[in-house]
Amino acid sequence: MRLLLIRHGQTPANVDGRLNTAVPGPGLTPLGEQQAAEIPHALRSTPIDGIYASLLVRTQLTAAPLAADRGFDVTVLPGIHEIGAGDLEDRTDRASVRTYLETVFAWGLGDLSPAMPGGTDGHEFFTRFDADIARIAAECERAVVVSHGAAIRVWVAGRATNVPPSFAGEHDIDNTGVVELEGTPAEGWTLLSWQGTPVGGAQLADPTAQDPTGESVDDL
Repeated sequence: MRLLLIRHGQTPANVDGRLNTAVPGPGLTPLGEQQAAEIPHALRSTPIDGIYASLLVRTQLTAAPLAADRGFDVTVLPGIHEIGAGDLEDRTDRASVRTYLETVFAWGLGDLSPAMPGGTDGHEFFTRFDADIARIAAECERAVVVSHGAAIRVWVAGRATNVPPSFAGEHDIDNTGVVELEGTPAEGWTLLSWQGTPVGGAQLADPTAQDPTGESVDDL
């Protein structure tokens, strides 16, 4: 199957550099709404069988313009949501952001045992995300999944077979950046492309936003 993982549009928490992962979470900024509105145009020639979003409001708002354009419903799934920040929730300080990123990227590199302070470990993350991807693969040949910066990067790091696990952690992903893969849960996944910029182009990127879950550890 062909899998398009799209990061949600910009939120106020992204602008503030805030680790905001709890349900339902914030909506989109005006720029985030513009980014979401560009997705149908950017994917005009891309066949799609289904559109999926996480429990967090920002992914559903991001998916809505594409769903309206294609005449699809957005299927909301529980496992493709962002990696919870635990005790670091809503923090903006550099030390907390670094702890969050170092924890989740350890999972992407294969060490699933570190737990987020006051939260879960990598085993829980991959179990839930894999379960939703398996359901999507059973339902679609070509799917769009609107998810989150850290979740997308860590899952790709752990599951793409043609790039080193460090790849996802070393490459930023802006709001509405697209990661394209091909494969199946049983046979594995090949990374086809990593578009770190918004689907509408670099003019929809916000270089002033702190955006911790879209950045690499080296950016801190």
